[in-house]
Amino acid sequence: MSRTVIMGAGVAGHTAALHLRRMIGREHDVVVIAPNSTWNWIPSNIWVGVGQMDTAQVTFPLAPVYRRKGVEFHQALATELHPEGSADLPRPHVTVRYTDPARQGEVGRIEYDYLINATGPKLNFAATPGLGPEGNSWSVCTAGHAEEANRALQEVIGRLKRGERQTLLIGMGNGTCTCQGAAFEYTFNVEHELRREGVRDNADVIYITNESSLGDFGMDGMNFGHKGQVVSSQAFTESIFRERGVKAIMSAAVERVDEGKVAYEQVDGTQGEQAFDFAMLLPPFRGVDLAAFDRDGNDITAEVFAPNGFMKVDADYTPKPYEEWKASDWPKTYQSVKYDNVWAAGIAFAPPHAMSQPRTSPNGTVIAPAPPRTGMPSGVIGRAVAQTIAERIKHGAQGKVHTASMAEMGAACIAAAGKGWRKGTAAAMTVFPIIPDKDKYGASGRDTKETYGEIGLSAHWMKVLLHYLFLYKAKARPFWYLIPE
Repeated sequence: MSRTVIMGAGVAGHTAALHLRRMIGREHDVVVIAPNSTWNWIPSNIWVGVGQMDTAQVTFPLAPVYRRKGVEFHQALATELHPEGSADLPRPHVTVRYTDPARQGEVGRIEYDYLINATGPKLNFAATPGLGPEGNSWSVCTAGHAEEANRALQEVIGRLKRGERQTLLIGMGNGTCTCQGAAFEYTFNVEHELRREGVRDNADVIYITNESSLGDFGMDGMNFGHKGQVVSSQAFTESIFRERGVKAIMSAAVERVDEGKVAYEQVDGTQGEQAFDFAMLLPPFRGVDLAAFDRDGNDITAEVFAPNGFMKVDADYTPKPYEEWKASDWPKTYQSVKYDNVWAAGIAFAPPHAMSQPRTSPNGTVIAPAPPRTGMPSGVIGRAVAQTIAERIKHGAQGKVHTASMAEMGAACIAAAGKGWRKGTAAAMTVFPIIPDKDKYGASGRDTKETYGEIGLSAHWMKVLLHYLFLYKAKARPFWYLIPE
């Protein structure tokens, strides 16, 4: 009998738990530790943030699903890893602090044979003074944040209807943010709502980002193959901004968010300020606050985790200039560099470098989009890690090791505005591979036959369909596993 513990129940962790439970017998334990009681389909938080959905439509309770599937669930926050055990508990274990109301604050230790770190990111609002719902801006990173953002947005719409001119600022709240796609999508959902409410003409919509160009998305941009031609994602995205009358502040690091005003620096050293009546600014990510200790109680956190708090895995972390970055630097198995029974899935693994070229202002401010690895890649990685562990449980060291390199993986992103089957539009983009491979695909770094973008109602239909499909899959309904990650 074996015991696999999965820390985190987001896309990667939940996917890993369900697949692993399906692949191994009930004599083996699958255990999930997560601080929240609900699962959240985060891409649809965008719709919550403009009032087109509510929290109940994008979340569901985890415990009933895990009971039904035979997964042990602990609503708790993991705080310490003891991969070698300790003096009083020789087996590897995780120290947790329970967030379950019935055991609030209680500290426990959960033993494991195999461990998946799928803790996701810490929303690092503290990186920028005044950033976040407890400061002077809003967020859509959680369903609760998105509801708060929508309430503030509706107040702005009310003022617009009274004839007051309003400025709405949306984008990145720090020079090192990721998830530019989410900010892009929220921008155009807000713009769509303003048009629907008949108040667009009295509103200034401004996008602020650390990207060097529109369409970079933290992925070094893309080149879309379309009708025998190649169109850059920059040209594709710029056309949307022009059509919708959205202004953009590029290559910017937000340094401070005051009430009604942000201060920022651009990569050329220019200092600027932008007033706003409503601001939704995403935070940078870092790893959650996990410490690691060896059997003697020595702190080995720096050996297990990178300085940004994400777990070090089978990647090439050798410092090297941008020109020497390779697709082969990226991990394939996601196994810990120090322990062969520990893996990191989804956002929890430390990337070896960014995808887009990092830039630094003359003042030393780093303005560099962090590499995105949410959504589809997280699910694919979670499944691959679960498959590897299932093989190890069944066949020991001879079990097949499954891989999921982002340098050999494609992904799709659909940024939709509006909701329903007849009204709405979306920009759909696919990319292959996610990590640019210039050795294989030349200067573009990607296969232009598999990398493309389009705008229209059909892409919007796909976004709506995906919302319902992935909620069905996450609830582990009949034949859920047939739906791809």
